[in-house]
Amino acid sequence: MTTMKSALLKFNAWFHLWIGIVTGTIVFIVSITGCILVFESDLRDWLIPERMAKAPAGTAQLPPSVLVPAAEKAMPGYHVHSIQYHKPGKAAEITFHSDSVVYVNPYTAEVNGVVNKIDFFSYMEQGHVTLWLPHKVGTQVVLWSTLIFFFLLLTGLVLWWPKKWNRHNIRNAFTILWKGKFKRVNYDLHNVLGFYTLPVTILMAFTGIYMGFGWIQKPFYWLTSGGESMPAYYEPPSDTTNVNALEKFKVVDEVWRKSVNELSVPKSSQVLIGIPEDDEREASIYTYVNMEGAFYTGYYFDQYSGEKLQAGGVDVVPYQQANFGSKWRRMNYSLHTGLILGLPTKIIYFLGSLIAASLPITGFLIWWGKKKKQKRKPAKRPQQAVAR
Repeated sequence: MTTMKSALLKFNAWFHLWIGIVTGTIVFIVSITGCILVFESDLRDWLIPERMAKAPAGTAQLPPSVLVPAAEKAMPGYHVHSIQYHKPGKAAEITFHSDSVVYVNPYTAEVNGVVNKIDFFSYMEQGHVTLWLPHKVGTQVVLWSTLIFFFLLLTGLVLWWPKKWNRHNIRNAFTILWKGKFKRVNYDLHNVLGFYTLPVTILMAFTGIYMGFGWIQKPFYWLTSGGESMPAYYEPPSDTTNVNALEKFKVVDEVWRKSVNELSVPKSSQVLIGIPEDDEREASIYTYVNMEGAFYTGYYFDQYSGEKLQAGGVDVVPYQQANFGSKWRRMNYSLHTGLILGLPTKIIYFLGSLIAASLPITGFLIWWGKKKKQKRKPAKRPQQAVAR
């Protein structure tokens, strides 16, 4: 039994060292870009004034039929793809099949500006998701490296675990000896900070691979929903045979009003509406309500009659009625990015991502220091023959 335990501990140390070295650069890039993206929305609001719109007292937001034509004038030749209303004080965001987004004041229909989607943050997001490689290749490299990082965190916990829980070992495991030499401080930065940030880094890693691997989503959904199978996604078509079809934007406006006044629970002005183009005759109008966090729900409507349609998937059951598997699916992005509780979790995730980015560096320095120490060891002198 002791031999088996010793072999497992040796394998654990080998895996943590060599697999960590192999994936270290990828973990660093994914972590440091994630660190930057934690405050993406806040920084965009500061850097892009077009995203903001003062809400005059007592003034209600205008419907899509008023805002969309204003945006289309700013994008001649393009047709609207979606419109998203944000919380009071922010502009409505209108997207097209283009690299630009139009921000419109939802209270006056004045166009604040046309902003290119391709910017510093989109570049960081590409690095975070694909390492700036071709999408198909890059996403797989990132996903598998994140899965490996998840296990590296577990093996790191095993290496951190004190052999004996005495006062000396406890002090070494939980505190950084700042007065020590560089090697000791570096070791503590890797060992101690790695332990303290483990809950956050484990959560970030798991939610990342959950988003990318279907073979993780389905069993996890089954486990967290009490044995239910994950419902298949289904987008219901509109009835193209409707002879009493309403004008499209009358339907869109009615969908928007229902979304804000009836479907949002708790009530919220933050909704996203997808608007079919003229040649998308069978497409339905979709809306996502409560877009401020993890409580969103998706609904679909016939584009000709405005009738509510039955869709399929984990997002179409009202959040309050959903099982935990469906709630986790909706919380997953907020749990991955630190949005779940607002500023407090953003700060925690920022620090967690920063420390996660440092782990490959401090780990490499620990290995390099040991390697140099082994090289400096003098060779043993052969014993002289003893004269008889």
